Amino acid sequence: MGWKSKTALTAVGLVLAVAGVVAVRTATFKAPAAVDTSSIHLASARPVDVNLAAQHLGEAVRFQTVSHQDKAQDQPAEWDKLHAWLQATYPDAHRVMSREVVAGHALVYTWKGTDPSLAPIVLMAHQDVVPVTPGSEGSWTHPPFDGVIADGSVWGRGAIDDKGSLVTLFEALDGLAKVGFIPRRTVILVSGHDEEVRGGGARAAAALLKSRGVKAQFVLDEGMVVVEDHPVTKSKVALIATAEKGYATLTVTAPAVGGHSSAPPPQTGVATLARAVLAIADKPFPMKFDGPGADMLKTLAPSASPAVKMAAANTWLFSPLLIKETSKTPAGAAMLHTTIAPTMLKGSPKENVLPQDAEAWINYRIAPGDSSADVMARAKGAVGDLPVKLAWVKAPDEPSKISSTTSEGWKTLAALAGDESRAPVAPALMTAASDSRYMGPIADDIYRFQPLVLTVDATKMIHGTDEHVSIANIERMVRFYQRLVETAAK
Repeated sequence: MGWKSKTALTAVGLVLAVAGVVAVRTATFKAPAAVDTSSIHLASARPVDVNLAAQHLGEAVRFQTVSHQDKAQDQPAEWDKLHAWLQATYPDAHRVMSREVVAGHALVYTWKGTDPSLAPIVLMAHQDVVPVTPGSEGSWTHPPFDGVIADGSVWGRGAIDDKGSLVTLFEALDGLAKVGFIPRRTVILVSGHDEEVRGGGARAAAALLKSRGVKAQFVLDEGMVVVEDHPVTKSKVALIATAEKGYATLTVTAPAVGGHSSAPPPQTGVATLARAVLAIADKPFPMKFDGPGADMLKTLAPSASPAVKMAAANTWLFSPLLIKETSKTPAGAAMLHTTIAPTMLKGSPKENVLPQDAEAWINYRIAPGDSSADVMARAKGAVGDLPVKLAWVKAPDEPSKISSTTSEGWKTLAALAGDESRAPVAPALMTAASDSRYMGPIADDIYRFQPLVLTVDATKMIHGTDEHVSIANIERMVRFYQRLVETAAK
């Protein structure tokens, strides 16, 4: 037999061996986050007065608790009104829970359990909302702060993010208190007042709880939802974030000599800044198929196409393909690496004046496995010897640790989310930031999930025009929180 024949046979043998390994791994593949939840005995659902809950959410939307970038523009009296409204609207919840105000307007409620040996659970929802873009008010179907109930939904800023969670949590807790439920496990509700800009309220609440030696079984905050048309399965999937990205904003400043634009120097500050920003943006962090984003795809693989299952079972061979497919959308790509987003620019105050310095702001969402130090090093490497200064706007928030998908807390949430949604449950990475990032000192396991059912397209209204939540989703949320408290704190 000639060497060509031997080479061909060897190649065929290798192909068959690889195919065999792929076939075996695919046939025996098990989702990494699929755990047995049969030990969790879920509480039954109680009746929900959904029309009253919708009415209450509409009322809450009318309080303009808007967090502005410039704190001087905030209206503190609106938070005072919201607090008074909560007390008047939910008397039974306030009867059984102690109430504390920290950092001005952040709220910490404690419903003390009968068994102090059990670690408490911490539930979170923030009070503030983002501004409505000036001039866009006319594009809303209903005025953004009128809290209108129409077409089967409650309309207005904060209907989802995050007064929807705040109100439905209180609906659930008030209802449980009304029927005489007594928790064995302490239930703590933390409601920050400035999540959208500073997070100082949640940070103060976490410090208070830490000073008391609180170590929670788990924390649940806003975050992921039940996606009705998940791109992997083409059907409904409940996503629970087990981690969130870090947050950092870098300023790039190009010092320059000001003057009249009629006699510009060979290199202006604006031109230098432009080169620096492009250099940083053109050196993205590499995408990696690991962490919660990869775990999501692996967990959903058994519910996806055979090709996806085969690729997920054999990442040693198909990681490049999985990265390519996942990164076809910006949201998918964000799951796999640290993102770089230039967002703001500042130059001259007048068109014919050379600025004395030009400045850009670049926002980073830092993936688990990376750090703010990595970000700064990469930016410095990208700009090289360009005459610019790099600095953080404020101290960065590092990525959160990745929470367990085998703990009792995960099992409880996964069992309940699956039961309510009748859909597969998978871990995920939250690419935005939440107040829960400050709760690391008081809990090892922090999860981010709202029991809303939304299409991928519908999620675009959050922070956007025409934010609204369906009455059906309001009912789901009240029922979920009621069942969660009765299950976890019984």
